[in-house]
Amino acid sequence: MKKMTAKKSPTRTKKENRREQIIRAAEVVFSRKDFQNATISDVSKQAGVSDATIYEYFSSKEELLFSIPEDNIRHSKSILDDHLEYVRDQTGKLRSVIYHLLKYYQENADFAAISLMILKTNRKFMETEIYQYLREYYTIIIDIIEEGKNTGEFKKDIDPHFVRSVILGTVEFIVTRWLMYGCPDDKTRPVENIDSLFDLIMGGIRRDTGLKGMKFRVTLEPED
Repeated sequence: MKKMTAKKSPTRTKKENRREQIIRAAEVVFSRKDFQNATISDVSKQAGVSDATIYEYFSSKEELLFSIPEDNIRHSKSILDDHLEYVRDQTGKLRSVIYHLLKYYQENADFAAISLMILKTNRKFMETEIYQYLREYYTIIIDIIEEGKNTGEFKKDIDPHFVRSVILGTVEFIVTRWLMYGCPDDKTRPVENIDSLFDLIMGGIRRDTGLKGMKFRVTLEPED
């Protein structure tokens, strides 16, 4: 297996780059070998460092596991924030968020496997600061729904928290199913579901304009 090499950044110290190198190696090992069966030695071999070096940065295998989502979540949020800056209407923003979640998981399958198949049910992870940051990240969906209600794009009586749960639950199901099938590069890819999922959500939250069922008659008369 190819050893992991962290990308060096002029704004990072040697110690920070080494820590990132270890985390990226752990991401690969834990997602592909299974966290329970993986060992620190597996991670050190993947990272090209000694076991002792890993323990200089992380006190346990679990602490290393919990460190994996942090950079991914911050990176994901940064990409999404930059994109949403250029989207004006709330309908467009909601579609952008759904597409981004599907695409980010698809392009980062190891992180997706750890996030959805290992950390999802870990009670200790739910007590960490990064989990709280993740919860704050997802409030963007609630904010979009609330603003859409104010602008008249969405129904006034919908529950933003419920809509968020439906979106996240469906995204997680789509991605998990794709992971279970071995991440095939075909029509089961997460991003292939964007139109179906978005149309389903909008069918439930789009405000009725009152024009449904109305008939219009147009009469064309010749000019004199």
